[in-house]
Amino acid sequence: MTVVHPISRAWITTGGTGAQNYDEFADDAEITDIITDNPHSALSVEMPHLAPESLGKTFAEALPDAVVRLARDKAEGHYRQAEHVVVLYRITAKDEAPAYGLWSMVETAEISTSADEPGLVIRNEDVFISKVRERVALADSLQTLLSPVLLLQTGKGEELHAALADACAAAGEPAATDTDQTGRTHAIWEIGPGELQDRLTALAGGGELVVADGNHRSLAAQTGGLTRFLACVTTPASVFIQPYNRLVSELPVAAGELIDGLRAAGATVTELPRVAALPGKGTIELYAYGRSWAVGLPTDPSGSPVENLDHALVERVLLRDVLGLDPGDKRISYIGGDYPVEWLRGEVDAGRAELALLIAPVTVEDFVEVNLARQKLPRKSTWFTPKARGGLVLAQLGLDAEQPGLVSDQLG
Repeated sequence: MTVVHPISRAWITTGGTGAQNYDEFADDAEITDIITDNPHSALSVEMPHLAPESLGKTFAEALPDAVVRLARDKAEGHYRQAEHVVVLYRITAKDEAPAYGLWSMVETAEISTSADEPGLVIRNEDVFISKVRERVALADSLQTLLSPVLLLQTGKGEELHAALADACAAAGEPAATDTDQTGRTHAIWEIGPGELQDRLTALAGGGELVVADGNHRSLAAQTGGLTRFLACVTTPASVFIQPYNRLVSELPVAAGELIDGLRAAGATVTELPRVAALPGKGTIELYAYGRSWAVGLPTDPSGSPVENLDHALVERVLLRDVLGLDPGDKRISYIGGDYPVEWLRGEVDAGRAELALLIAPVTVEDFVEVNLARQKLPRKSTWFTPKARGGLVLAQLGLDAEQPGLVSDQLG
């Protein structure tokens, strides 16, 4: 039996609700601007405290506003209901091969985070627990999941890719389309019960599924007691990994102290005659005070491959040991691949940040090696592209024996 199942009650966008996922932004003000321009964006529900009329409230205080907004969007016809469906997904863009996915529900009990924990769904990154609590609280309030966990099918990836491509080609006009901030077109088609649905769910659940995006959402499903969580199962041929850099808004040390601290920690530091750029694997580049440096951080000979990845060394050596900052410190912003290096340098030049940390992207080989070993990547180290849009397919909770009760009941 497959671990991938239809959505018992889905809400399918009729247009205008699609949005970047809540954690894809460098600045909360960007979210407010998007909601201002489009009050029906799923972000107005996913990040209710950042909607213009809710500014000043905490996330928890704004949860009733999220409930009202989702009910309004359903009542006004921005979503329509569908029963026992999976949803075909295709993302297209100029000069890119199409990406494919299958929106569905996946068994939460299959999530594995270590080698001695059985399960076909591998979660591979550390998380910030405060973000997990917010996702649990939102699901509890809405009884609906608005954005999926992106899962990479590693066992039947090629077969699934071909089957999804064929199904999309034969499906006719999409049920809905949405264009994202990069110009990519996201198209969806629902598939009801029958042979095609059974074949696609079997392929989607035909091997180990790696969490490519949505580590917080998958842990929230576990923490909230959900039997199944909303997922978009995609294929290795549909995604690639972009850089995941960092900005530090307030440095606790001056430039000289930063460089001296790095050298004292065993790093090699070379000031560059050019502005900092994206480095190759094994080196990071820094930009601060109008100056740029290439830095080779010291590895731990006794450490695991994960512990010696560039992102792990940045977290352990530079942020913790040299700057004394915890990874969850509010002064650290995690900047995904949609933001180019020029943008990060511009934030420093404009005084909105004091340090840009530029890190080579994790390679697909590293990603696979870590997951096969059932180890965890450092926080915010893989920016998979393209990402599934929130607000296209919603899953209502607590409807049948496979998804019993409400989240609040299961939280006790």
